[in-house]
Amino acid sequence: MSELTTDRLLLRQWKDSDYEPFAALNADPAVMEHFPAPMTREASDGFVDRIRADLDRRGFGLWALEVRETGEFIGFTGLSVPSFDAHFTPAVEIGWRLAKGAWGNGYATEAALASLAYGFGPAGLDEIVSFTATTNLPSQRVMQRIGMTHDEAGDFDHPRLEPGHRLERHVLYRISRTQWESRS
Repeated sequence: MSELTTDRLLLRQWKDSDYEPFAALNADPAVMEHFPAPMTREASDGFVDRIRADLDRRGFGLWALEVRETGEFIGFTGLSVPSFDAHFTPAVEIGWRLAKGAWGNGYATEAALASLAYGFGPAGLDEIVSFTATTNLPSQRVMQRIGMTHDEAGDFDHPRLEPGHRLERHVLYRISRTQWESRS
């Protein structure tokens, strides 16, 4: 499994010591505002177990995100394969989730750019998507900063949410290998 580094960040395999701070992050209502609900410790731990298995199997995935200077775990950023059927799947998605204390430092953008470079480089992908609830404007701004384009015709109702749920409607962003390579 590859580790990625940026000027300030390390994207790495998960450690056992990450479970507790990740569970705290997933239990934070502010962090989970654009998800159906905060996660229990059991659900959070199970999520890390699945992430670790995906990283081992694919060689890429949702890397644990660490501040290089301090060694502090601050969340995840990386690439995953959505596990639901939609008009744009199968696909590889880029995503992130950071502890509230890490917000506003440009970490999500910095780590996402490293993830895109890996996706279009060693992973050999032709396209990467991202999606979020229409209400999640901070994540949409990250998508725009990393060069993704909103595919308005691709917006969708998330199939895992009940019709009428406040987060049901999702926006879809895309970036192709060609778009990535043409960035200046």
